[in-house]
Amino acid sequence: MENMVKQTLKETFEEIAVALETGSFGKKTRVGLTILGSEHGPEELLRGAELAQSQNTDLEVVVIGTGITTDLELVEATDDEEAHKLMDEMLLDGRLDSAVTLHYSFPIGVSTVGRVITPAMGKELLIGTTTGTSDTNRVAAMIKNAICSIASAKACGNADPTVGILNIEGARQVEKVLNKLKDAGYPITFTESARADGGVVMRGNDLLQGVPDIMVMDSLTGNVMMKMFSAYSTGGSYEASGFGYGPGVGEGYDRIIGIISRASGAPVIAGAIRYMGSCAQGQLLKKVNAEFAAAKKAGLKKLLADLTAGSKKTEEATEEVACPPEKTCTADIPGIEILDLEDAVRELWKVGIYASSGMGCTGPIVMMAEEDLEKSREILKEKDYI
Repeated sequence: MENMVKQTLKETFEEIAVALETGSFGKKTRVGLTILGSEHGPEELLRGAELAQSQNTDLEVVVIGTGITTDLELVEATDDEEAHKLMDEMLLDGRLDSAVTLHYSFPIGVSTVGRVITPAMGKELLIGTTTGTSDTNRVAAMIKNAICSIASAKACGNADPTVGILNIEGARQVEKVLNKLKDAGYPITFTESARADGGVVMRGNDLLQGVPDIMVMDSLTGNVMMKMFSAYSTGGSYEASGFGYGPGVGEGYDRIIGIISRASGAPVIAGAIRYMGSCAQGQLLKKVNAEFAAAKKAGLKKLLADLTAGSKKTEEATEEVACPPEKTCTADIPGIEILDLEDAVRELWKVGIYASSGMGCTGPIVMMAEEDLEKSREILKEKDYI
């Protein structure tokens, strides 16, 4: 009995000594990594895993695969299919808190929030999103991407992330809906473009500088951005910078799985493991559901339904409308979705205001005479074009 007590005390003191030496106390966060399917071979992924383990004493990295020798915990799997099956089982039964993998398919409604280092200022930026599909409707998907990205930022310790929307098709509609959610009580903090004309719709300069904490876009655009940010210094064949394509995020999704690509190198793999560790520690799944609950309370469901109900081209809108006498157009109103541009012009014609469509440096615009500007703005706002 005395020997057992001595042994227990010895082990306890050893654990305390290790904790004091490493600065790591309490239960470690277990992050799995599948190592099969990379263009750089399993050794490169293992190097990323060992780098992550050496840099993060609060994590315990578990390698899933075969063909390597390591001091890390190894779970044998001979191919992608077996590796993913084991990874999913371990996530669902609690043996893993999160995981990093490639070649993984998410269901519709789940897409990944990437994380990069921007080159101009060395600032971290979340890209929402980079793979997967949040919704089959493009604008609805981008709105959900914003919500998922806010949850991801909060899980990583940013309690009030700033949001920008990349200037791509659908951006203005996304801006309108997010503003309506904000007006109805959903907490969202927009940022301003670094360009002189400002606004929440961001340009390339804002991407390079990392102006917002979150840049909202569609997944295909986000995927290209991830490639550019992670591999611009290497010619594209080796992703050398960043944190990977991020966790699959969606309302009700039940596991934290981060994505890397076939070109991801060890530094990105290590970053992805750290990112997934932070998501697990920050209770990402709970934060996602809390964000969607708050957005639904502010009317998200109806706003999304209105988006998919059809365009503004009603039977009335297709009637012939006479163009008023032409005037010199020296004023303009930006912020109108390109698919609604001609309809917006016709709305002004209906009340006798001469207007024409154009393309400004920030996107589509409706142009009119200076004296008609304020009235035009009131009409287009009333008709929900801006």
